[in-house]
This record gives sequence, structure tokens and C-alpha cells, in this order.
Amino acid sequence: MTTEGIQTTTAGPSGETGRTAKRGVLGRLSWGLADQAASSMTNFAVGIYVARELGVTAFGVFSLAWLTYGVVLNVARGLATDPLVVRFSGVPDAPWRAAAARSTGAALGVGTTLGAVCLLVGLGLGGSVGPAFACLGVALPALLLQDAWRFAFFAAGTGKKAFANDLVQGVMLVPAMVVAARVGTVAAFLLAWGASAAVAAGYGCLQSGLRPRVTRARGWLREQRDLGSRYLVENVSLSGASQLRAYGLGAIAGVGAVGAARGAELLLGPFLALLMGLSLVTVAEAARVLRQAPQRLGRFCFLLGGGQAGAALLWGSALLLMPDRLGELVLGDVWHSASQLIVPATLGVAGAGLGSGAAAGLRALAAARRSLRCQLFASACYLGGGLGGAAAAGTAGSAWGVATATACGSAVWWLQLRAALRERHHAPIPVVEDGIPEMRTP
Repeated sequence: MTTEGIQTTTAGPSGETGRTAKRGVLGRLSWGLADQAASSMTNFAVGIYVARELGVTAFGVFSLAWLTYGVVLNVARGLATDPLVVRFSGVPDAPWRAAAARSTGAALGVGTTLGAVCLLVGLGLGGSVGPAFACLGVALPALLLQDAWRFAFFAAGTGKKAFANDLVQGVMLVPAMVVAARVGTVAAFLLAWGASAAVAAGYGCLQSGLRPRVTRARGWLREQRDLGSRYLVENVSLSGASQLRAYGLGAIAGVGAVGAARGAELLLGPFLALLMGLSLVTVAEAARVLRQAPQRLGRFCFLLGGGQAGAALLWGSALLLMPDRLGELVLGDVWHSASQLIVPATLGVAGAGLGSGAAAGLRALAAARRSLRCQLFASACYLGGGLGGAAAAGTAGSAWGVATATACGSAVWWLQLRAALRERHHAPIPVVEDGIPEMRTP
């Protein structure tokens, strides 16, 4: 394996028993799931409110802003928090504090810079879309800083702090949403979302006893550029493909089609929360397996990916049995168009879940080049399938194109993991002792 970055996640005490190790894994996974549940419920509440109160067209405008946020979020994660999790998980407190201050400063800097761009674009666009993008630009610094604290806490092994932080945002969102509902615009809901994130971001400073070091952001980006540059391209390629697919779908089939596609994603929201919650801790867990029992890494990744794919199929099956009355209660007028996309959307999420197991293995192996190739291929398939399907058969065709694309992407992820595991037997293994990286040959 080519070691493109030194993985510094510690393996835990050398005398840890199998039973104790399992309890530790379950505990860390539980905090990841709890945190993602709190975070996703916040985002889910905003989406449901907009869908119910403003209708499918306004929900389409909201979805465009939401997908733009996803692109910016992945920029910040690739440059700031992904390298933090890979290189500073399980290290002593002093280096973690220094890294967390610079990492969160980098995330805040990215949010401020790209938020200003969104604000200017929104002011220039006008119409119904312009105000939404302008308000998103105002909210981005707080949203990205709050997300950065979550990753910093998981790197420190204190997932309960991340959960508490998301809980604070959820509580603060309630009065903010009440005010936004009285205004009744997409822009108001975006500002309410950003205001709750600002409170949680401030609370993160109190929890950690740290201030984001924006002045040290450039140094952080320079030091982590070997991983950060690849993770940036990898993260943005997928979110960028989603954004381009949404724009293309809107141009081909109308803004209402974007709202329908987003509505189908909301129906899968609880499972997507599970998928994202696991992603907060699976790389660290895969790294622990690599250090303690490297021959089990492939099996661990297969069980992880297969379990997520199976859970997605079960959730999609339950959605197919949902009565229309209940669906209308959840999504309002968006339900009728979104319900027609449940099958392809479920298959697409199942494919993504299967591939995520292999992705965790490649990250644990620090095989950034391989994971980048996989992500670029998967993103190209996603965009081509989504837009090609839309041109051929409208909204449903786009959904089926995406489902096919994710299946192809998942296959490539697993082929690359298999190759990386073979290469690993012929290269030194990065290990950490006392916080100092060393290289050992198996």
C-alpha cells in the first residue's frame, strides 16, 4: 500500500480483551448514531417545515440552497476536519487542542469566504432564488463551524459532546422556526437554521475551551495539503455532482422535479441519518481493526457495507407500505410526486451504503489516491446517470439513472479496496507509539 498520509488513530490499550474492545466499539458507534440522529432531526425538521408550509415549488428553491450548502460543507470537511480525524484521533490532549483550534479556524474561514460568495450571487440573482442564496451565505460560517466542532469532538473520543452540541442546536431551532413560519419564506427558514447553528457553534467553544484560530488556518491547510487536497476533490466531486444533477434536473424537468427528488430523499432521511452517523466513527474503527487484527479488515468492511445496504432495503420496503394519508401528513403536496421515486431512491441509497464499507477501509489504509479515483468515477456515473435519465424519462428516469450509477460506483470501491489490501502486504505499515508515527514492515 502506498502510504499517502500517516494514520495516527491509536489502537487502544495493548491488553484490551475482545469483549472490552467490542463494548468500546459499540459505545463509540452509539454516540455517533445519537449525534447524527440529533443533527439529522434538525435538518429534517427544516425540510419538512418548508415542504408542508410552502409547497413543492418553494421546496425546490430550498433544495437548491440545501445542495449548495452540501457542496460548501464538503469543501470545509475535506480541507479542515477530515485531516483532523485521520491524523489527530486518539492523540494526547495537547496536540489535539492545537490541531482542533486550527482546524475549526480553517472551517470558519471557508464558511466566511464562500458565504460571502453566496451572498453576492444571491443579491445578483434576485427573484425567488436570490434571497435564499443570500441568506444561505449569511448562515454558512455558523453552520460550518458547528459541524467542525462535531468532528473535533469525535477525534478526541468525546462523542457525547458532539451529541450535546447538536442537541443545543435542535432546541434553539424550535423558537427560530416559529418565527420563520410567521414570515413564510424560504429565506426566513434558512436564517432560522443558521441562527440555531450560531448558538451551537458558540457552545462548542465553551465545551472545548478553545477558540477557532482563523489566523492559523493557512498554516493548517499547508500542513495537511497532502491529504486535504485529495479529500477536497473527493468530497466535492460527489456533492458537486449532486448539485449539478439538481440544476440539470430543474432545467430539464422543472424546479418541481427537484422538489420531488428531494422529497424522496427526505423519506429516506432516518436511514441516511444512520449512514452518516456511522460514517463519523467507521474510519477510526476500521483503523483500529487494521492495527489489532489486519487480516480482519476486509471482513469488517464487508459486514459494515452489507449491513447498511440491507438496512436501506428494509427501510425502503417499509416506505412502500406507507399509507398515502400518512405520507401526506409528513410531506404534504410533495408526497404524491416523491412517493413515485421510493424504489429507485432506495436502491441508490443501498448501493451507497454498500460502497461506504469499502470507503472506510480505504480511508483507514490512508490510500487517498485510490479513494480519490473511486469517488471521481462514482461522481461521474452519478451525474451522467442522473442527467441522462432525466433527458430520457424525466424525474423517474433521473432517479433510476442515479440508482444504476451508485451500483457501478460501489463495485469500483470494492475492487480498489481489494487491490489496496493486497498491496498492504508489501509495504510498511504506519503505526503510532506515544504519539510518534513510525513505519514497520509486516
